[in-house]
Amino acid sequence: MARHPELFTKAKNSRVEVQLVSESVLAALSDTNTPQGVVAVCHQFDVSLEDVMAAKPKLVALLSQIRDPGNAGTVLRAADAAGADAVIFSSGSVDIYNPKVVRSTTGSMFHLPFVVDVEISDVVAALKAAGIQILAADASGVALPELYGELAKPTAWLFGNEAWGFEPEVLALADKTVAVPIYGAAESLNLATAASVCLYSSAFAQNATAS
Repeated sequence: MARHPELFTKAKNSRVEVQLVSESVLAALSDTNTPQGVVAVCHQFDVSLEDVMAAKPKLVALLSQIRDPGNAGTVLRAADAAGADAVIFSSGSVDIYNPKVVRSTTGSMFHLPFVVDVEISDVVAALKAAGIQILAADASGVALPELYGELAKPTAWLFGNEAWGFEPEVLALADKTVAVPIYGAAESLNLATAASVCLYSSAFAQNATAS
């Protein structure tokens, strides 16, 4: 308490119970080898698809069967940075509250709403009914720069599993399939990097139109 009095004062004022523990107890409570010194018990705070749609989103990241914690958290972080309105995780995706996912978001999971454990077909139907186009990021699609004129529209980017991509029936739900072109010698981009490019491309187009 002597090292960070302002933190403990804020916790007390917020009626958060604070308990000091030994290093061995802290190690048992945390799943990391070098815990940062604070462990908290929090309520889960995902929202419903209805809540997201009620806010009239213009940019959404939709993750289908994303299993890798680092990718999931990094996409959420990129969506936050790009000013997206929500991130939606399909059923069969990694648990958003997995500690590795939480750490890889670096706090972004507290900045924008996210939905978990929903069926892709239900989400796509709701998005399309709201006039939001569905763009699936896949190497087989049209090159991203060719679509810049359409990216200012309300858009949901659909991202699939990095190992096997999309199931055919999921890919068929998209309005267009879009590829991030590779100009160098790299064979491919990882999911999180491709998602960042796609989300920022939409963010640039939407903000340019708004201004």
